[in-house]
Parts: sequence; structure tokens; C-alpha cells
Amino acid sequence: MKILFVTDLHGEVWKYDLLFKVAQDFRADVVINSGDMFPKNGNLYAQDKFITGYLEKHFAQFNAAGIYYLCYLGNDDLRIFDDVFEKTCSKYPFVINLAQRKFDIGEFEFIGMNWVVDYPFRLKDWCRMDTKDYVFQKQFGTGLLSTPNGIKELDDWFSYAQTLPTIEDEVNQLIRPKNMSQSIYVIHMPPCKLGLDKCGHGLEVGSKAVYNFLLEHQPKLSLHGHIHESPEVSGRWYAELGNTICIQPGQLVPFTYVTIDLKTMKFDRHTEY
Repeated sequence: MKILFVTDLHGEVWKYDLLFKVAQDFRADVVINSGDMFPKNGNLYAQDKFITGYLEKHFAQFNAAGIYYLCYLGNDDLRIFDDVFEKTCSKYPFVINLAQRKFDIGEFEFIGMNWVVDYPFRLKDWCRMDTKDYVFQKQFGTGLLSTPNGIKELDDWFSYAQTLPTIEDEVNQLIRPKNMSQSIYVIHMPPCKLGLDKCGHGLEVGSKAVYNFLLEHQPKLSLHGHIHESPEVSGRWYAELGNTICIQPGQLVPFTYVTIDLKTMKFDRHTEY
């Protein structure tokens, strides 16, 4: 089985258009798009127009070609549009919203999770504390949540976050595969300690909970994104954690993606302009 993995496209249409061409050229069986799919500049409340206007046609191409397309929303994609996204995905048998779900293709089991560890930025739709003893970063302002009636400002994000499940809770609640050694976890948040989580200013912000989960359970692959610049800053876009291969391609100016052959376990990172 051949996988094309990409993340953090943020509504850049030229990258989406190139994704379909690359998938055809690579003869991919599966494309995985792991979050932050919508435009993040301008009016975020227009993100639904990107779903119904562009993504629907994008998904239709892959469905017609018989290429599985596994995807989910990311931390810059407003959560209020999750229902529109789900309805759009459900129109196409080959398009799967993988958030907090498991989907089997042949002998391989794909499990997705799109919650992220809290960060300084204000939009908190998909944010969680990493563990119960998580220490919050200094914030850039009050927390914000999207609602059907507009943005809701949180007077005390820290107290509110403490009422929610942690990343540790969320990853442990995921549906378990029948065969962990043939499973592929698609987790937007990268693990800590592996050089896949390094910000431009040098801070490493990966998840301790994700690291511990992968170390304990040892899936075949784990696929991550979120920290766009990390591979350029740390010099690492993949790492081994026991028997698990962890991949984080990053996403800056060029179109960046990873091709994976599960039969040979050969994987390569590509950039195109």
C-alpha cells in the first residue's frame, strides 16, 4: 500500500491542486491530510465556503480516481464547521473524516486524533491541556471559542481548560486497533523529545502524552503536523520511537509532502514549488 501524507495546507489551493497530481503520479492508494485544511487568514467564518466551494470538488476528484482520502480539521479550522465538513466527506465513499475514529483499509488500521496541546494563540476550539499537571504557556490574549453566533471570549481559559479531557485522556480513549503492529496513527500534535516539535524561536512544544502513548503501544507509524517550521529548525522530519516510525513533514512556502510505501517501509520527503 502506498500513502501520500500531507498536512497544514491552510486553504492554499495551488497546493491542493498539486496534491491530486502528485497522488496520481505516485499511484497512491491513500492520501492522508492531517489537519489545518481551511484558510486561516481573513474572515474565519467564511471557512464553510471553502468546504462547499473548493473541497467538495477536490474530494470528488479523489473519489472518482478510487484513492482513499483520510482527513480531519486542525486547530485553525473552526470547530463549528465540523458538521458541514462531515456531511461533505460523507458524500464520497473514499473520503473519510478520521477525527477520533478508526478506518481499516486492507490489513492496515488508521486511527486519527486532531486535539492539540494548548498554545499561546487565542483560538481554543481544538485545545487541551497535555496532562493534568500541564503548565500553560504565556497567552497572547483571552481565549476564544467559535460558536454559531460568533466568537465567544473566555474570561478564564485556564479554569475552563481544566474542566476538559486532557490530551492524555483523549489519546487513551481512541478506538484501539486489532493489530497495533499494523496500525497507523494520524495525530495532528507531534510527540515531544524527538525533534518533530521545534518552533522557529527554538521552543519544543510537543506532547508528552502522545510520546508516552506511542512508546507504550508501538504502532507501525505515527503521522503528525502542526509545527510547520520544525523540520527546517531541528533538521529532523522523522524519528524512531522503539519500533514506531514518527513522521512530521512540516509545511512552509513550498508544497511539502511525504510518500510512504508500507510494503517496503520506504519513505521520502518532497518539496515542490
